[in-house]
Amino acid sequence: MIRVAEIFQSIQGEGSLAGTPSIFVRTSGCNLRCWYCDTRYASWEPEGEHREVDSMLAEIARWPTRHVVVTGGEPMIYDDLAPLCQGLRDAGRHVTIETAGTIDRDVPCDLWSISPKLSNSSPVGYTTESWVAQHEERRKQPGVVESLMRRGEYQLKFVVGSILDAEEVLEYLKELRGWSRDRVMLMPRGVTSQELDLQNGWLTEWCRSHDLRLCDRLHIHWFGNRRGT
Repeated sequence: MIRVAEIFQSIQGEGSLAGTPSIFVRTSGCNLRCWYCDTRYASWEPEGEHREVDSMLAEIARWPTRHVVVTGGEPMIYDDLAPLCQGLRDAGRHVTIETAGTIDRDVPCDLWSISPKLSNSSPVGYTTESWVAQHEERRKQPGVVESLMRRGEYQLKFVVGSILDAEEVLEYLKELRGWSRDRVMLMPRGVTSQELDLQNGWLTEWCRSHDLRLCDRLHIHWFGNRRGT
C-alpha cells in the first residue's frame, strides 16, 4: 500500500527532462520537514488514501504518456515503491523517482532525481524541537546519495536561496564521491515567478562561473504554484 496525494498528467518543469510530458504520482508522507516545502499536503500535513499498487497502475494506464515521475512527499518511505516502479517499467514507462536521498532502497527506475537538503531547509521556528532534531539527523546522508547514484542514471538538484547556500553545495560535493559535474543542478528557491526571477538574478552568473547547471522551476512560470502541475 502507498498513500497517494494525487496522480495527474502535466509537463516536467525541473531537471534534465524539463519540457517532457509526464504522469506524476505524488505519494503522501515524508521523513523530513523542510520549512520551504511547497507540497505540505504531501509532507507536513499528508493527505490522500492508501492505495494498492494494481489500482495505481490501472489509473496510470489511462494515459499514453511514456514518462512517469514518482514524487512526494518522499516516495522512498514505502515498501511498495519497488513493485509500483517495476509495474510501470513492465508497461514500457520511463520512471523517474524524486527523492531527498535519505533512504536507500533497491527500486527499479530510469532516472534518480536526488535533491539533497542543505542547512537552509532546517525548520527551526516552524515546528517542534523533536521534528527539528529528526530533520537535522536525517537530511544529510551522502552515503545514501552515493548508493542511489551507483544504481543508474541520476541528477542532483540543490535548492538554494543565497550565495551562502550555493557555497554550501560546493562543500557538500567535497564529501560526495563519484559525482559528475554535468549532473549537478542548482535550483532557485521560490514559489512565484517573481521570487524565482529574483534568485536567478545572481544564481545564473554563479552557475556560469562555477561550471554547474542552473535548474529553473519552469512549471511555476507556466502554471503557478498549484496542484496538478
